[in-house]
Amino acid sequence: MSVPAARSTATPSVGVMTQRRYLMCRPTYFAVDYRINPWMDPTAPYDTELAIAQWTRLRQVYRDLGHTVDEIEPVPGLPDMVFAANGATVLDGDVLAVQFRDPERADEAPAYRSWFERAGFRVHEAKHTNEGEGDLLLAGDVMLAGYGFRTVHAAHTQVQEVFGRPTVSLQLVDPAYYHLDTALCVLDAETVAYLPEAFSPGSRAVLRRLFPNAVLATPADAAVLGLNAVSDGEHVVLPVQATDLTAALEARGYTTVGVDMSELRKAGGGPKCCTLEVRP
Repeated sequence: MSVPAARSTATPSVGVMTQRRYLMCRPTYFAVDYRINPWMDPTAPYDTELAIAQWTRLRQVYRDLGHTVDEIEPVPGLPDMVFAANGATVLDGDVLAVQFRDPERADEAPAYRSWFERAGFRVHEAKHTNEGEGDLLLAGDVMLAGYGFRTVHAAHTQVQEVFGRPTVSLQLVDPAYYHLDTALCVLDAETVAYLPEAFSPGSRAVLRRLFPNAVLATPADAAVLGLNAVSDGEHVVLPVQATDLTAALEARGYTTVGVDMSELRKAGGGPKCCTLEVRP
């Protein structure tokens, strides 16, 4: 898959806000009962009610910003279903369904697929393991596609065929950043923020070429899942603990909205993990 030409090195202006449509899942059954990523510790306490309160605040932030929020009904026994970003990838009315790596999450896939089928979207079955927007992030007309821990490299070919967009493969190398959306945030069509240390040397070179004006996150901010953020082109909703990243974004002209997702972080998730963008 060819790499698109680099963006301009001129200092970019902040993108124009566009109204977004998001799909979310209330963490009614949130728990940390197993370990499928380094953030999870089944022996540590967790508070489901606090997770619900933090999620509810995130949903209200989106509504206050003028965005539409749809909800999928949570399923008992699927504590990670709250992480809706992993449920699908949606673009131009097409939905690429997911296939999870871990059996603990496998039953989330048909639940999300059924929601989109009922909503009238064109749903394509996954041919390979892919975990939705956890690893597939649209930046302008380019699909950034992560691999290394969850989504497999072979899935990127199907992504390109389904959506007809250039697809750029990026290798993740740090297991703490097991999904692309934990190591990179698309701020607008021309700009991303990312943690260089989370990527292979070749992928870092690709990111420098594609996004010469990227915001580089500090390891400290990445460690609170600061990059697991949601941007509408003007506002960036991110964990309130990511103070350096917040300052860097505001210096670029973005308006930041800090939210506390610390309880959901115990399962390895932040604002973006809880948010699937629906592009009809």
